[in-house]
Amino acid sequence: MGNQENIIKEAILYERIAENKVQCNLCSFRCKIPSGGVGHCFVRKNIAGKLYSLNYGRLCAANIDPIEKKPLFHFQPGSKSFSVASPGCNFRCDFCQNWQISQMPYEEQIVRGQIWYPDQVIAAAIRAGCKSIAYTYTEPTVFMEFCDECGRLAKQDDLKNVFVSNGYMTRDAIKLAAEWLDAINVDLKSFSDYYKKICKANLQPVLDAISYIAKETDIWLEITTLIVPGQNDGEDELKKIADFIVTNASADVPWHVSRFYPNYKYLAGEPTPVETLEKAYKIGKAAGLKYVYVGNIPGAKGENTFCHNCGKLLIERVGFQVIANRTFKSCCPECHAKAAGFEV
Repeated sequence: MGNQENIIKEAILYERIAENKVQCNLCSFRCKIPSGGVGHCFVRKNIAGKLYSLNYGRLCAANIDPIEKKPLFHFQPGSKSFSVASPGCNFRCDFCQNWQISQMPYEEQIVRGQIWYPDQVIAAAIRAGCKSIAYTYTEPTVFMEFCDECGRLAKQDDLKNVFVSNGYMTRDAIKLAAEWLDAINVDLKSFSDYYKKICKANLQPVLDAISYIAKETDIWLEITTLIVPGQNDGEDELKKIADFIVTNASADVPWHVSRFYPNYKYLAGEPTPVETLEKAYKIGKAAGLKYVYVGNIPGAKGENTFCHNCGKLLIERVGFQVIANRTFKSCCPECHAKAAGFEV
């Protein structure tokens, strides 16, 4: 795993649309890139009429995490996930908590990281006793070539594959990932022009991706909303998000409402009041969601999983740690109602 080696990998899911001009079809920006140019993510470059990935195998993070950190609460609860990232992102979120790596290619015009090969990632995950590989911290869509190769190898060794994503994937990208991706947590950041203002993106592609994943694939889906005071914390907006999940995904899809802390370019605000998260929790439950979780407040009751039928405590958590798992074959031991997910 040397740092000096440089790998330029031809990209997947692109097409030539003119002489020496290509269109990337991985994310919903669908960048049209002239020769010598880069895409919106700054890690895909047109070199003489072919599109190449500049961050293939160049990992800027490799850690052993609890799966709950993703957060995924209904997918292999209590297990460990080998978590990797390459630099880059197609969003420009002003509050990004991992901006040093996600915005590196954009801010510094450089892609730094140690070279790993897919078989090395698989071997490291197995040595660490992980049950899955998570493509996380930055946006996995923009290092899809590496995810695709790792994902297919991981399946051969009975490892699951997990995305933590902003959901800006095209349908073609989702179809490709669905061949090996087992679970995904998608950020549904708002239900308004907040996307344009804060993330420099659009809402509709995210809604389309969530609907497609939920209805047309077998990928286990959970959704996170980081609630930012004064931006996306209004009751009406939170209700629209909850209603959308119920109607266009499923009432079984867990919704994580997470506490905001000032970061990156968004340092003026205050952390999200606990009362706001409690309000969001109640709105989600009132909309018909079976599982709503409160994040970034360790020790909160909203971290636990309760039976949607009888209300019995099924999984007790503190932060990202599972204290007790009382389910039996993914069912409530009291009323025997099936809990969504878990066995995958």
